[in-house]
Amino acid sequence: MKALPESRILFEDDRLVAVDKPAGRPTIPGRGDVGEALNAELERRLGRKLFVVHRLDREAGGVVVFAKDAATHRLLCAQFEGRTAKKVYLAAVQGALSGAGLIDAPLKEFGSGRVAPASGGRPSRTRWTFERAWCGATLLRVEPETGRKHQIRAHLASIGHPILGDPRYGPPPRPVGGARRLMLHALSLSVEAGRAYAFEAPVPADFAAVLTAL
Repeated sequence: MKALPESRILFEDDRLVAVDKPAGRPTIPGRGDVGEALNAELERRLGRKLFVVHRLDREAGGVVVFAKDAATHRLLCAQFEGRTAKKVYLAAVQGALSGAGLIDAPLKEFGSGRVAPASGGRPSRTRWTFERAWCGATLLRVEPETGRKHQIRAHLASIGHPILGDPRYGPPPRPVGGARRLMLHALSLSVEAGRAYAFEAPVPADFAAVLTAL
């Protein structure tokens, strides 16, 4: 099994644990030898069972929260399903964008595992706001209102602005722009479980290094 960077615990109490997932570590076990999954790593470190609430793509990094008991798990899952969990991402995309926008396009998963806007897909909404521009690239603040598989990646690619470093979405050659990692970071997450929680994961060094190189 591949050795991967260890996650950093951002917050822990008797109900939940929030961590900063490194890019490259899967949230849960998947196909192939891609290293220990995040849930397995945390259960090993904390010596207890954890309940998976949501996921980040393996190539992305940032805030992930796990519940410590079934009741908290139900509360948190209901917020993700009911679209009341507030999620904010940073995404560096190819091309020039300005202002703000909403991508409201149903997403459908195909046999290849890719998702794309298509009739008959599941309702999907992604809001984006301009943060910073470079020659040929733009940093966006992204707030997905739904939580579909690969939603942000597929939506941004569908409007002609794929995320830098994406190995799957966007026109070839990929990874997009030659970036050495997917430039998608789960910056913050706000939920409620007996009290209000707000977590934030700072921009990691490898993400910042790509921005600096731009």
